[in-house]
Amino acid sequence: MSEVLVLGATGTTGSRVATFLRERGVPVRTASRTPDPHVRFDWADRATHAPALRGVSAVYLVGPVGELDPAPLVEPFLEEAVRQGVRRVVQLSSSAVPEGAPGFGEVHRLVRTAMPEWAVLRPSWFTQNFTGHSLAVRVREGELLSATGNGRVAFIDALDIAAVAAHALTDEPAHNTDHVLTGPEALTYDDVAAILTRRTGRPVRHRAVEAGELAAHFAERGLPREYAEMLAALDDDIRGGAENRVTDTVERVTGRPPRRFDR
Repeated sequence: MSEVLVLGATGTTGSRVATFLRERGVPVRTASRTPDPHVRFDWADRATHAPALRGVSAVYLVGPVGELDPAPLVEPFLEEAVRQGVRRVVQLSSSAVPEGAPGFGEVHRLVRTAMPEWAVLRPSWFTQNFTGHSLAVRVREGELLSATGNGRVAFIDALDIAAVAAHALTDEPAHNTDHVLTGPEALTYDDVAAILTRRTGRPVRHRAVEAGELAAHFAERGLPREYAEMLAALDDDIRGGAENRVTDTVERVTGRPPRRFDR
């Protein structure tokens, strides 16, 4: 089998996809803006696209982070992929973004229409949002800040996303569909705070705010204002019930149930 190109190879899902594939004997080429040991790849530098794609059969596509309109950057990459004979692209998107919606919904459309074989992964919010750097954006002094109110989210572990991605990259026949991925249980942020309190042994409380306050909180921490407002609006959608769902996709694709948030 030709190599699988994994974009965003140092990220939350890309690093796990690369590991998952290698453990199963699949040749992997990892790409990042920082080379060695990765192939250098930069969405804004088209000169890096062709070398990264040369000789690969499939691509795990993590789009440019922080771009409200990523399609103009992704479209020439997909055109180059087709020119080089790449058969399959698996895109990481979001459960909150259907095909054709602004942003990654437009990338979804490009992937479906440009590639001979494709899949789009639309995961719910990551369990890993509550660890590492992303935790610092939402939690301060034991406080979990959100504009979700009593809305529920079926948080999904990035390992489960990686497992589905690996199947979508290597299964025969191609999936040729989008997959809405969730964990096994929809939780409120109050539930999450209680679980974090039990797991860490220190108090964590959820403070519900309005979307405008949350956007200001993100902007104060360095996010562009428009991007901060977009993220806060997603929380407002959760408040309205947009993410209160559980799917069987992880188990159906991988043969095992998704991991629980409180595992």
